[in-house]
Amino acid sequence: MLRSLKTMFGYELRASDGEIGKVDDFLFDAVAWFVRYLVADTGGWLTERQVLLSALVLGWADAESETFDVGLTMEQVEASPPIERDMPVSRQMEAELHRHYNWVPYWQSPFPFTGTSAAVAAQSIVPDVDDDEDEVQGDPNLHSVREVTGYHILATDGDIGHVEDLIVEDESWVVRYLVVDTGNWLPGKKVLLVPSWVQQVDWLERMVYIDLKRESIRNSPEFDPGAPVNRDYEERLYDYYGRRKYWEEPE
Repeated sequence: MLRSLKTMFGYELRASDGEIGKVDDFLFDAVAWFVRYLVADTGGWLTERQVLLSALVLGWADAESETFDVGLTMEQVEASPPIERDMPVSRQMEAELHRHYNWVPYWQSPFPFTGTSAAVAAQSIVPDVDDDEDEVQGDPNLHSVREVTGYHILATDGDIGHVEDLIVEDESWVVRYLVVDTGNWLPGKKVLLVPSWVQQVDWLERMVYIDLKRESIRNSPEFDPGAPVNRDYEERLYDYYGRRKYWEEPE
């Protein structure tokens, strides 16, 4: 099922034996376009500290009750390594986290990170942490949904709007679409763009460069945030751009 990440902000997180906080953010890999972690705000339960939860342990997110099931116990979360607010997540921090939970580190797993099947199929691997710059200062490919919200979208012939949200598959946690608000140029219209169409992201200038013209984006099928992204809409979107559909690609 395709879901908006921003709509899940604030959902109540439920461990197997009780409530553990709320969804504050998601961290995604901007190269592989996968959600890697959910950022949990534990509120007053753990002195308002934040912890990372791997996508491997994320269960069902119920839109009606605004709750999110997590395959962990309260004790496991309480003993997990904390993260610093608004600070980059280093590979060293990730290694400590994966070691604590005995998770499969995605950067060393022989399996694509596509959900719980990877955790079941592969043995746990504890990475050797080097002193490289990205090990200490942060993974340059790991970014926050809150961070990228508002990034400008630049078509081949100019500015077309800004990033409003990300749409993911809630089983594999693959990022399928960027939600773009074209209000900068076209009043009120929202459209979807596919991550593979992105040429470059300038993280310093907060710019996303897309391999399309503004007129093409302007005339693309409009996205309604209040309606589900179904296969019919996806068919129209891909047919409009004449691009190969991801569900027809070989495994």
